[in-house]
Amino acid sequence: MGDSLFEGLPPPSHQQQNQEAEASNASKPTKREPSTVPAPPKPALKSALKRPKPMEAKPDPEADGAAEKVAASGKRLRFKTTTDASETQVIEAMKKIASHIKTPTKFSKASKLAIQLIQAGSVKPGTSDQFFAILEAAMSSTTSCTDPSVRADYHALFSAAQDAAECLNKKQKNQLATWTVRAVVANDLFTDDSFVFSKTAGQVRDAIANLPVATKDDDMEEAASLNDKATISDENSEREETHSGAEAEENKGESDPFGLDALIPSTVKKDENGKGKKDTPDKARKEEEEESKRFLKDQRVALITCLEIAARRYKTPWCQTVIDILVKHAFDHVGRFTSCQRDAIHKLWASIREQLTRRKQGKSVNGKLDVNGFEWLQQKYAGEKISIRHSVGGNGDRRASQWLG
Repeated sequence: MGDSLFEGLPPPSHQQQNQEAEASNASKPTKREPSTVPAPPKPALKSALKRPKPMEAKPDPEADGAAEKVAASGKRLRFKTTTDASETQVIEAMKKIASHIKTPTKFSKASKLAIQLIQAGSVKPGTSDQFFAILEAAMSSTTSCTDPSVRADYHALFSAAQDAAECLNKKQKNQLATWTVRAVVANDLFTDDSFVFSKTAGQVRDAIANLPVATKDDDMEEAASLNDKATISDENSEREETHSGAEAEENKGESDPFGLDALIPSTVKKDENGKGKKDTPDKARKEEEEESKRFLKDQRVALITCLEIAARRYKTPWCQTVIDILVKHAFDHVGRFTSCQRDAIHKLWASIREQLTRRKQGKSVNGKLDVNGFEWLQQKYAGEKISIRHSVGGNGDRRASQWLG
């Protein structure tokens, strides 16, 4: 055989050469074109999800030097957290509070603002009159200071007012002491804490013991004031004031139609001023006496109010012994009160003594025998039919239900 297997054969055509070239290209690996679709992100490692540690601050040589200087001088850095208000601003704020504190719905917010002024030290001798006007407006409100809706706010306000009592004068201090008995001591008698109730009753006993003995003049003044209240009504007083004011304006217009009397110097006014200067010491003494009488009168009325509040709580078992001691103390010092107040204390002690006798006999305030919880349950279930098998046969017949077979 020859060297070539294709010897003697005709040469391949052009079409066969193209097919062989395509077959050889298909057998070779082709390069992929880059796709335009973005590849998915790589999953984050757990270490990458942790929060980075805070960067350590670089040491500042200038700040370190300033701190060393401050430490060497012994001074401390202080930052101002409050703004100092001027006296005029404080007075304006107090006037606004006094105008709003009379309204029962605004009392809570206004009282808290007044407490903030006290705590900030804004109550000073220059602003004491405006602060006292706030307290006066609070006590002149239509709602009583012992009303449950405002009881806590009154207690907080007049408790805080004790810190500003040094800025008040003697008359204002006496009035504040009376208001404190009504707003703080009387409200403490409504407490549910037996220790607070006992402590407050002790304060009332001490206040009664410190009262001076009532005199005949006190009884006469009380009787006169009661007669005046009974005879004069509010409507008549308003009518008289309006009528007298109209007459005064008419007389003034007739006597001085051109208003020249104010321009003419009057010798009568000079004489009155001279007499006023001479009578200044006597007037001061009379004012002090009247102020002391008024203070004692208000103190007695406030203490009677405390006794009445305490007596209303006699139905509470743990209050009864403390109330017995308190009313008995008031009865022993009944001479320190006026005639009408003495009658009220006698009636109060008679009621307490009757209830005390019932308690000693084993009866409660309502007249029934005192029964504790165990005895009440014992009486309740004495006639009940209860099965020994818990809930089986509750009628006492000890028969099992059908569903038990």
